[in-house]
Amino acid sequence: MVPTSENGPPPPVYREIAEELREQIRSGRFADGDRLPGENVLMERHGVARATARQALSVLINEGLAVAVRGSGVYVRLFRPVRRHGARRLSRELWGNGRAIWQTDSDDRGYEVDSLRVEEAAARDHVARTLELAEGDPVLVRSRRYLVDGRPVQTAVSHLPLAVVGAEPRFRGHDTGPGGIYARLAERGLAPARFTEEIRVRMPTPEETGALALAPGTPVLEVARTALTAEHRPVEFNAITMDGSAYVLQYDFEA
Repeated sequence: MVPTSENGPPPPVYREIAEELREQIRSGRFADGDRLPGENVLMERHGVARATARQALSVLINEGLAVAVRGSGVYVRLFRPVRRHGARRLSRELWGNGRAIWQTDSDDRGYEVDSLRVEEAAARDHVARTLELAEGDPVLVRSRRYLVDGRPVQTAVSHLPLAVVGAEPRFRGHDTGPGGIYARLAERGLAPARFTEEIRVRMPTPEETGALALAPGTPVLEVARTALTAEHRPVEFNAITMDGSAYVLQYDFEA
């Protein structure tokens, strides 16, 4: 049960019920994909009103431990977070040797791109400023969604100056070749030598909730990454949106 101080008020009943279910999930009584007791069962078992039973289940849903399936019930949703190592995944040693940067994240867990859209567009606003382009200059836009263990975990939209990628077909294909687009940029004498990332946490838009199959109350991590050459020329701007419940971000620094 939820611990309380001797003199403090007892926790709300719905939190006690949620803690009991949480412990059953942690102990393995309920495994990933199992259906949790529904509102009617919790009402009868604990002698509570429907609103209380619903609140208890909502606690687990908001924590990311469960997901509600309309017309079916509430199911356990256990997922081992993806560890995203900020520096290691972007090292030239990785993509320069033909490996994809996401290989450092997935730990051989079945990381895949399940959708890709490539189009030419006009650079606007923040994209134009970041890539040091004039408003309306053409860019190649690569939009994709990534899955781990069959679960959507992030979307990414890369913007590359058309003057940089030219007509090279591999920038436009699903498979950009060993080492990905950074290796292709290196082949053109524009190897990324430095990256900057800005990260913020926010609540998702309805479109992001659908694309990432987010449970109610789940925030997203918004990562804005710019790749620059040794001469500080920006060659890619990538807008990444990650399921906040699916990632652990790791950054190592020298003291």
